[in-house]
Amino acid sequence: MHLGAVAPRLWPDVAEEADRLGFESVWIPEHLVVPIDAAGSPHEGSDHPPIPSDVPIFDALGVLCHLAARTSRIKLGTCVYNIGLRHPFVTARAATTVDVLSGGRLLLGIGASWLRAEWDAVDLDFDSRGARVDEAVEICRRLWNEDVVEHHGTFFDFGPVAFEPKPVQHPGPALHIGGDGAAALRRAAAVGTGWMPMNHTLAELPRSVARLSELATRYGRTTPIEVTIPGGAQLARIEDAEPYARAGVTRMIVAPWTRSREAIDGLRHFAGEFLSPT
Repeated sequence: MHLGAVAPRLWPDVAEEADRLGFESVWIPEHLVVPIDAAGSPHEGSDHPPIPSDVPIFDALGVLCHLAARTSRIKLGTCVYNIGLRHPFVTARAATTVDVLSGGRLLLGIGASWLRAEWDAVDLDFDSRGARVDEAVEICRRLWNEDVVEHHGTFFDFGPVAFEPKPVQHPGPALHIGGDGAAALRRAAAVGTGWMPMNHTLAELPRSVARLSELATRYGRTTPIEVTIPGGAQLARIEDAEPYARAGVTRMIVAPWTRSREAIDGLRHFAGEFLSPT
């Protein structure tokens, strides 16, 4: 279920109801800042930003801490967290906090980001963001697993540090890698629990999923990698989801309503049509 499609004041109630109804996970979008002169779009064929610069933006992992206290079973995801814009200490600490407080329910969707103006605003180089993301992921994974971590890299440099507590999930919160290109597939195959494409059509998915499987084999992976479609398709019948399953999709993020005030009723109707009784 996609929280970005409902008014923030309703997030706790919608998450609670999704938890009660048996939805598998709830996802929240993320940005650090959207400059007024921002241009471009993550969606292929779009030449304008999909969000205005004055849209209310909350700290995604802070919100998930709140929702962790309001729910008991549903998993809590980011779609996606711009990991390269923060120091790995910040990301690792916030993600660990959510994971511990939720009892291991965090699904940490991360991406290399698409908004150049956002990187300019925090005085970071947009063109080297991929390498920065790779280094940040490496550091976070070490912080989540090693007793003492020391790192001297291209973007981050620090002496020995300890990092406690460790996340509930081992070897760390589940990483879901957002993006459509070769780098995203590589990251998903190397370290991801899952892959989250944004601009793939249904017809394009099988080829990329096969490529992901090939890469995973090269990295010695033995468990299947989840494939999540953010935003999802508008599903009217259970049969509408079957082509996605055949294409390799394992999770669809849906928002079965058109207005925020209809969200609770929309969840209930969708659950009645699609979800098994819990």
